[in-house]
Amino acid sequence: MTTPSQSDIPFLTDLRHDLHAHPELRFEEKRTAGLVASRLRSLGYTPQTGVAGTGVVATLDTGRPGPAILLRADMDALPIRETGTTSWASRNEGIMHACGHDGHTVMLLGAAETLAADPPERGIVHFVFQPAEEGGAGAKVMIDEGLFERFPTQFCFGLHNWPGLEAGRLGVRTGPVMAGGWRFRIVITGKGSHAAQPHLGTDPLTIGAALVQEAQLLVARRTDPMVAAVVSFCIFEAGTTDNILPQTATLAGTLRALDPRVLTDLKAGLTRLCTGLAQAHGTAISVDFHQPYPVTVNAADAADLARAAMLKLMEQDGGPAPELDIVPSLASEDFGFMLERKAGAYAMIGNGDSARLHAPDYDFNDAIIPRGIRYWHTLAQSCATAL
Repeated sequence: MTTPSQSDIPFLTDLRHDLHAHPELRFEEKRTAGLVASRLRSLGYTPQTGVAGTGVVATLDTGRPGPAILLRADMDALPIRETGTTSWASRNEGIMHACGHDGHTVMLLGAAETLAADPPERGIVHFVFQPAEEGGAGAKVMIDEGLFERFPTQFCFGLHNWPGLEAGRLGVRTGPVMAGGWRFRIVITGKGSHAAQPHLGTDPLTIGAALVQEAQLLVARRTDPMVAAVVSFCIFEAGTTDNILPQTATLAGTLRALDPRVLTDLKAGLTRLCTGLAQAHGTAISVDFHQPYPVTVNAADAADLARAAMLKLMEQDGGPAPELDIVPSLASEDFGFMLERKAGAYAMIGNGDSARLHAPDYDFNDAIIPRGIRYWHTLAQSCATAL
């Protein structure tokens, strides 16, 4: 098997550090996309740019009839102020790669290099560098712009780093692997008053506090305890000073579940709570659900292909044994949009004992770059012989 040379690993690590130091938010990944496209051209590819605004796609066609597969990496960063102190810490204030998309991008570029040097014996491999995974549903935008028509594929595969899982350990499962989710924004409009005269107003802050508490019962008492689900309020904004009861309160968060039917029930339940509280307190409460992500569901045949590649890789390099039925997560992932259209599998690679995803001190583990590349390489080779 062709693997990154000793000179490639430092280059890829430096590139990862460069991407980390210059993070870009969803649909703003112009610099990142430019570096990706430039690297692909240097490897002999003809990348297609501007897909979904800043997405990049390159294709390896062996010229021999066989399966077409799609390998995907996400490129965008998050609106988080980094607290890490590495020399490659974010230079863009309030933006950081807190989910490892810089590492995902580099691993897929490394795979594009090794597969160019040692291509599958037949078939086609599409390398998709996707924008706006973080809340922008970039995968759906690419699909809506004709991704699968322009780059026909039989299977789609994704790979995400996972803190807490042994560094380099791979994992996959059949069925739901990441939750579906809805974001919500709730505005409670009451009546402002002096803090000393609460009876002359309608306090949206206390109503909002009650809503936060009651909403937890949607999972604790209205959802089958054997089904994973969560209601999370992440924003609660109200008031301007400490002696005035505010006129409005704004709350925002997410609903998540591994079963789409449960998501529907949670939406209905939260709406019902808002309606009931509005009536009980004589106030107005509006609810806006937006940015839905579907449950990410791995197809059995695609998950088996991923498992076979993981086991083959373990035999070849003696790395850690893979998790062949990894525990699913209630995090959401827009790769689910791709898996609604095409069979595929979303896998994990351990990031080791690192800070958690979306934490301000998170950093991608450079030591797993070679293993991620080898997984992609082995998977592409395996698909060419198995399909």
